[in-house]
Amino acid sequence: MAKIIFVIAPEDFRDEELFMTQEEIAKCGHEMWIASHKTGTCMGVHGGIAQSDLLVEDVDTTSFDGVVFVGGTGSRVFFDDPHAWMLAQAMNGQGKMVAAICIAPVILANAGLLKKKNATVFESEIAAIEAKGAVYSESGVTVDGNIITANGADQAKQFGLEICKFLAG
Repeated sequence: MAKIIFVIAPEDFRDEELFMTQEEIAKCGHEMWIASHKTGTCMGVHGGIAQSDLLVEDVDTTSFDGVVFVGGTGSRVFFDDPHAWMLAQAMNGQGKMVAAICIAPVILANAGLLKKKNATVFESEIAAIEAKGAVYSESGVTVDGNIITANGADQAKQFGLEICKFLAG
């Protein structure tokens, strides 16, 4: 059983990208926690409520097997966040799963993780990840090594399935 940390914005995370992805991962029997810029209640774009267990800067990467960055307009708060970058970089450096959906792959690109990697992202951010060296993939979900990206909420279920597949491997 793997332990996964989800990173969500304190407000305006994309509900489906968190809840549908978690639902698929739960079916595979993995444990999940949530980190954000605050602990306690976080609010989704569509009114969904999630409880943040940890601050992003307090995540001990040795305690987790992967990280999932959830999109939605609120996730822009992590685009230039050194704590989010360090979390992604540390997980990647340990060979663990690093995943992001919707606009959140920009966080990975800004952290330097998508250079020469195949990745997808919500269409508004294609230029942003390409500018950081990513090879844009038109596929809904893209897996390149330990990095999994998805382009939006309609891919949340498939994103969760790909995360389960990676964790099983």
